[in-house]
Amino acid sequence: MSIESFADINEIHMDVLKEIANIGSGNAASSLSRMLDHQVNVSIPYIGIKGFNESTEALGGPEAVMIGTLLFLAADLEGMMMFLLPVETACDLVNMLMFTDIKDYKEIDEVGFSAINEISNIMSASFVGAIADMSELTIDISPPEATLDMLGSIMSVPSIYFAKMSDTLLLIQTEMEIAGKTTKTSILLLPDMPSLGKLLSSLGIEI
Repeated sequence: MSIESFADINEIHMDVLKEIANIGSGNAASSLSRMLDHQVNVSIPYIGIKGFNESTEALGGPEAVMIGTLLFLAADLEGMMMFLLPVETACDLVNMLMFTDIKDYKEIDEVGFSAINEISNIMSASFVGAIADMSELTIDISPPEATLDMLGSIMSVPSIYFAKMSDTLLLIQTEMEIAGKTTKTSILLLPDMPSLGKLLSSLGIEI
């Protein structure tokens, strides 16, 4: 049976996707730790199949302000990935990286936002790199681009772009502890269905 939609995902498929999310999140956390020169502890991620509106509500609602980094996947795995970071965490990361004392995201200047963009880029690339290493697939990513906005506006881009592909996606949420503070980072993953089938097959899973 081929995978034509997320409705075709069974329990075995989900277990494999959870393992992918776990390894990918750990890889991203390790990259962040090296960048900040601080220990980063990461929890076992939650992963679920949700609609765009349901995902928005789960992440705090359309008016929640976040940093969103969108990138497109190509080659053996095609689709979209979005990395989401709470603005409070963004302030903490800028302070740690640049030795500043920002208390509100409105205080983040151009240099600080460039630092956030670089952090998001590195973590996103590390997550995708872990998937590529596990599956031995070639996965190209577009240059990631971070934006600071309300979640409803951030989510409108992938929901419009991929409306014909799917109205559901994979929501991956992970808690990270950095310098005594706990934050939740989120990844929205929307692969096209043939690519998802190829990924699972490459890991020895019958589809």
